Formats: sequence, C-alpha cells, structure tokens
Amino acid sequence: MLLIDNNDIKDPTVNLALEEYCVRHLDMSNDYLLFYINKPSIIIGKHQNTIEEISSEFVKSKGIYVVRRISGGGAVYHDEGNLNFSFMTRHSQENIHNFKFFTGPVIKTLNDLGLNAELNGRNDITVNDRKISGNAQFTDTKSMFSHGTLLFDSNLEDVGNALNVKKDKIESKGIKSVQSRIANIKEFIHDQISIEEFKQQLIHNIFKEYRSVPMYNLTGEQWDKIFQLSENKYKTWEWNYGRSPEFNIQKINRFHFGQIDSKIFVKDGVIKSIKLYGDFLGHGELSDIENKLTDIKYEEEHIKEALKSVNLFHYFGDIGLNEFTNFLLI
Repeated sequence: MLLIDNNDIKDPTVNLALEEYCVRHLDMSNDYLLFYINKPSIIIGKHQNTIEEISSEFVKSKGIYVVRRISGGGAVYHDEGNLNFSFMTRHSQENIHNFKFFTGPVIKTLNDLGLNAELNGRNDITVNDRKISGNAQFTDTKSMFSHGTLLFDSNLEDVGNALNVKKDKIESKGIKSVQSRIANIKEFIHDQISIEEFKQQLIHNIFKEYRSVPMYNLTGEQWDKIFQLSENKYKTWEWNYGRSPEFNIQKINRFHFGQIDSKIFVKDGVIKSIKLYGDFLGHGELSDIENKLTDIKYEEEHIKEALKSVNLFHYFGDIGLNEFTNFLLI
C-alpha cells in the first residue's frame, strides 16, 4: 500500500478531484491510502438533492463549500477538525459494501487510543453509540475506493446548523440523509493530541509492517489534470446542484398583505414550472411572474436577476425582491 501525498490541500473541490483522478487512473497493482482535511464544506452524496440537504442561508452566511461526491450515501459536514480517509484498491465484488474490511485499521487505531470504537449498522463507526465516522464507496468495476470521515474536533454546532434544513413542504426523489447523534473523537481521548498527531498515529498503525511509509507523489502533469477536473466538475453549479433529482416544493407564508402559496417543480436544479396562489389584493397577472421564473436556475441570484425589473407591489403588495426571493427558496 502507498500513501498518497495531497500536499496539505484543504480545498474540497481539489481533494474530491484528487480522489476521483486517483481511483480512475492510478495503477491498481498497488493499493493506496489518501488522507485529507477540508475547509468548512458540505459534501453531498451522488444521488442526493442538494437543496434538500443544506441550510442554504447558513451555508451562504458562513461561506461553506457545497460539493457533490461520486459515492453514494448521505450528506456530511467537513471542517478542519475532521479527518477524511480513502482506501483505494482493485474492484472486488467481495469488498463491495464490506465496510468492516476497510474500516478495520481505523477502528483498531481508535481502540489503541482507548476508545470503544466499533462498526455500527451498515457503514458508521461509533463510540459509546455515538457516531464519529460515516463511510461510503465508489467503484467503476475496475477499481474502487472506500472512504470515510473521522470527526476529531469538528464544530458540532455548525454540523447541525449547516445540515438542518428548514422547509415547509418538499417531495423529492433524492436519497435523504439520516440524522444521528454525533460526537468528536477528541472528547473520548485522555491524552490531548492534535488532528495531525492523530493522523500520524493512524498512518503508523496502518503501515506498521513497513520500515518506512511508502509514499506516492503525483507528477506535475497529474496535478494539472486534477486541477482541471476540479475546475470543470467539482466547482460547477451543474455538478453540485444541477444533478439533483427532480422535486416539488410548496412554500406558504402569510405576509401582512395576505398569504402567498407557491408550488414549484424543479428538475436538474432548474424551475420547470411554478404556480402562485393567495388571498392578497394585487392587480397584476401572476402568469407574468411565473413565466419569468420558468427555466431559471432555482438559486438566489438567478431568481433575483429574472425579477429585477418586476414591480412586486403591483402583483402582491408591499414585498421587496429579497423577501420574495427568500420566500421561494428552501
């Protein structure tokens, strides 16, 4: 097994591109291990509806990255107190969903640190019935990875706020995340160590049969391809939001001038139809607004751009563009 050097990069769009590039292009006559730490970010499962998983207002206010990964499973929160690992190997049918095999070295290290860690359920590592790690897999039938999070010293309040979606009504075909009691590894360790020291203990344990840790250093050409993949895929709205399964949203709110009821159908992150109802005393034809919003990306800046020249007072009453846009969004 070779340890991949990620050059201490903390940009999640680059680290996910690195992971995808390696699993698809490296020579799998070797196994590989990759560790990385990301800046605050929400990493969305491949089959999830991004908008349904995140608290958009909190994410925007905190400048949190939102990035979709190529593996399935639920949304997870990363920050610099969270250590991520990825074991890469040849595709093997017996290793698909075999999280016990891939998490074994991690669980052993946690146990050596005095934690009562175990694989719980299908793909979680828990300590005293509290979740400290979630895991997922990807395969292209030639090679595969099994990767997971390790909550070491994360801001658990931000975890809850970032993934706490406040919605009136939503019907979606996306895979929902399952919320569970989470904990940081650090609270179970008697000796206070840093996340870097924790990572080194993991590396020492996993490579203890080697005289020295065998490294894999990517070439400049390989890094160029990784940065290109980051730019063309992991930094794009189309990948992170546009791939969301179709879904319907109903938003109802009573303003001082009356109630607005909106029914919105979104597909591939784009508003395909919207109907507005209510008991307000506006004078305009609501179809004017509905037509302007049809085929617009379901995101703040695009809704505002579509409605910037509309006199909303004429249609509803005393409501501004910001307030109306926030009403339409989850």
